[in-house]
Amino acid sequence: MRSIVRKSLLYKSGVEYSDYCINHVEGCSHGCRYPCYAMMLKKRCGVIKNYNDWIKPKLVSNALELLENEIPKYKKDIKFVHLCFSTDPFMYKYPEVKKLTLAILERLNKDNIRSVVLTKGVYPKVLKNTIKYGSNNEYGTTLISLNDDYKKRFEPYSAPFRSRIRALKHLNDNGLKTWISMEPYPTPNLIIQNLKNILNKISFVDKIVFGKLNYNVEASKYVGYKEFYDECSNVVNAFCERRNIECHIKYGTQKKDIKKTSRLFNTERVLVANI
Repeated sequence: MRSIVRKSLLYKSGVEYSDYCINHVEGCSHGCRYPCYAMMLKKRCGVIKNYNDWIKPKLVSNALELLENEIPKYKKDIKFVHLCFSTDPFMYKYPEVKKLTLAILERLNKDNIRSVVLTKGVYPKVLKNTIKYGSNNEYGTTLISLNDDYKKRFEPYSAPFRSRIRALKHLNDNGLKTWISMEPYPTPNLIIQNLKNILNKISFVDKIVFGKLNYNVEASKYVGYKEFYDECSNVVNAFCERRNIECHIKYGTQKKDIKKTSRLFNTERVLVANI
């Protein structure tokens, strides 16, 4: 695996549900085609040339050295550290990435710094060793569908959906906090699916973050785009309330002025709230 050297690692994130962040890999082999905002940003800034460059990740070889220097500097300000926003900490079929991520989690835990992790890969079972990696960490998985054909189209090289759920359930069964990022959730013109079926598969988690699909031309053309996401948000909110699950609807996904009566056509209502 290729590598790069950086001048800094820890940074304050501007994302609404995050604090400090670490991206210890440049690029991501999962090759998401939503399109991927991180890839678009890196291309715009001239860090990568194209999609093929992006899916050939580079490890930050001096990540642990940087962390040793930066933890004393930022520790008093850190509420938690998010891994990751512009790459994947447990990149599927990349043991080098997993090894470095585990070392980073262990180092953060040494200073009692809580970590919030998100992946489209598979969590290793060793994370249940809370003495080594911490007991207050939160482990999240991105899950927007259960359809394998949809995954091949939009997340071609990521871990299978069911493998992600199984690994997350294992951590949850061992007393660790788990969550789901249901973002970017697709519109019915991209795939027709039952939102409640997906929610039922991950009903064991402690938190669900739900968000709309941005930057996709086909999704934005869907008639009733805003109403669709408003109804989906209501379904997720109601599900979480019944199950006592923490719920976070991403900014801009749900209308501010929520009305009890949906404006969706009956056929659209079936797509998002079919019981």
